[in-house]
Amino acid sequence: MPNPLLSPFKTSYEMPPFSQIESAHYEEGIESALAEAKMQIQKIIENSDAPSFSNTIEALENSGEHLQRNSSILFNLNSAETSDQLQKIAQVVSPKLSAFNSEVKQNEDLFKRVKVVYESKDSLNLTSEEIKLLNETYFDFVRRGVELEGEKKTRFKEISIELSKLSLSFSENVLAETNDFELVLDDESDLFGLPGDVVARAKELAIKKGKESSWIFTLQAPSYIPFMEYADNRSLREQMYRAYMCKCFKGGDRDNQELILKTVRLKAELASLLGYETFADYVLEQRMAESPDKVISFLEDLLKKSLPKAKEEVEEIKEFVKSKGEDIILQRWDWSYYSEKLRKEKYELDDELVKPYFKLENVINGVFETAEKLYGISFRPNENLEVYHKDVQAYEVLNEQGKVVSIFLADFFPRDGKRGGAWMTSYRGQKYDGEERTIPQVSIVCNFTPSSEGHPSLLKFNEVETLFHEFGHALHGMLADTKYQSLSGTSVYWDFVELPSQIMENWCYEKECLDLFARHHETGELIPEDLVDRIKRSSTYHEAYATVRQISFGLLDMAWHSQSLIDANSLSDVGAFEREAFAPTELFPNVDGTNMSVQFSHIFAGGYAAGYYSYKWAEVLDADAFSVFKENGVFDKKTADSFKNNILSQGGTDHPMTLYKNFRGKEPTAEALLNRAGLVS
Repeated sequence: MPNPLLSPFKTSYEMPPFSQIESAHYEEGIESALAEAKMQIQKIIENSDAPSFSNTIEALENSGEHLQRNSSILFNLNSAETSDQLQKIAQVVSPKLSAFNSEVKQNEDLFKRVKVVYESKDSLNLTSEEIKLLNETYFDFVRRGVELEGEKKTRFKEISIELSKLSLSFSENVLAETNDFELVLDDESDLFGLPGDVVARAKELAIKKGKESSWIFTLQAPSYIPFMEYADNRSLREQMYRAYMCKCFKGGDRDNQELILKTVRLKAELASLLGYETFADYVLEQRMAESPDKVISFLEDLLKKSLPKAKEEVEEIKEFVKSKGEDIILQRWDWSYYSEKLRKEKYELDDELVKPYFKLENVINGVFETAEKLYGISFRPNENLEVYHKDVQAYEVLNEQGKVVSIFLADFFPRDGKRGGAWMTSYRGQKYDGEERTIPQVSIVCNFTPSSEGHPSLLKFNEVETLFHEFGHALHGMLADTKYQSLSGTSVYWDFVELPSQIMENWCYEKECLDLFARHHETGELIPEDLVDRIKRSSTYHEAYATVRQISFGLLDMAWHSQSLIDANSLSDVGAFEREAFAPTELFPNVDGTNMSVQFSHIFAGGYAAGYYSYKWAEVLDADAFSVFKENGVFDKKTADSFKNNILSQGGTDHPMTLYKNFRGKEPTAEALLNRAGLVS
């Protein structure tokens, strides 16, 4: 079969022809696209005309289109539908891409042209978006080491390549460790407390694995989380917890400790080469937060407000356990179990009571209808569009005039080739080619419990929030309307990117929104108002504990990435370092042999290095922004149009605070967040 990656895609909407792409095609496809991109760069350099915005900045922006296309397919599938062969290809290709990016951004002849345009920008009569692209381009070169000389420039390139390899290895190890573990139960009494659908799926998996008389539980979220929340057998909960938290921390080929130490040292060295004290200083220069001191101050201020309440919540659980006549020292594997039981008592609410109203198909339709009421878009299934797995659903996204504005792929269920968690990604970003808008190809990937015989896929309320959250990211990509792809959609400051996703979660608590889709999967009954009220009242249940947990991850991230080069090179004990970083937020005894850092993919294999704080940072933004919807009506068209026109469609065309103030009329305050979280007395 001819290699489809070597040619333009002749599919509907130029979607990747997944069924025609074989693993063997990737290396050739990317090598060919690399050669093409190099020729395009050389053409810019050799242009005899004086450097201009068009022949240098825009030409650079438009170069490497096929390379971006082919590499996006490879790395998206390496996360969502990987294999040993695909992982090996990614390991071969990734350093080549890093090397190419370094070569481009360190090319002095190319930078001379960029610099000429940058230094004459005041006389060029550029639009605000063109100025933003010019500034981003210029500083990207500077931050990639173009002004370094000799050995320093060579070393910068070597570090970039090595970091790309380490990131891939980190992810592969976490996925392999997750897939390897199975808890095989043969005694039915060990299942006490578990919901029927969870037990049924454990039986299905056991049958699939040839163990018909057993039940199998795994570290995949749809299996692990309900086991920790409902299994009465405490020793088995401990076994599951330890299995989950010792991933990549027990020696052997998949231990990530040395990978972390190498990564931290290399990042510190890279920052030092560019004149920054730490990698966090380097990263935060281009964030809303601006500096490590501001981030630490932000997190510590939140910790001061939430820690006392979190300690009260832990004490409340301890008293609850005592009231049940149980004499135990509360451990981490007890928290979810007893927290869920107390929640049921306090609010007459638990996941099993709520789940019947959240059948996955209904929630999908609900999030679509929410988007339609807010932004005037609709979703039309198209089974003729190619997808990469039979579970993936493809949709055309239409505006109010019936014109297709985006393609949307939804991939909801776990499988061995998919990493854990939930994320939004894209196969092609939005841009304009002259007057014609290039249609984005956006995807969300989740790990929800799949339907099985007699058991439809019913979501827990926090899974409903997850779907709305990722869909908010998707809206940022689908509704993008910018001239340049590098400024489109989610191409924004990292501590701003979570605003569109986190604000969407707010609609899950509104009866007006829930009435669109929250119907009992058997009776068709709308979710009762009393149940919605209980969901709202329980929304602040253990919110302080959850806030402290998020802060702890943010502080851990900052601790790793705020190391000077000297300090980074002296690090040797990942476990001890983590315990020290977690100490200010610790609410439980330490569990020997467990570690978060070695599986913290967000910061060591994702884009959140020195950026995990952004989840809490964006909560300030989303709570403040949603207060406008609450004042005007959660489906108020004027407010929604303003959010769409000033935030969702604008991508990174201006500074995030400017975009936010264009919507809100003023800078955000933390008041709405603290009120929502119940942290204001």
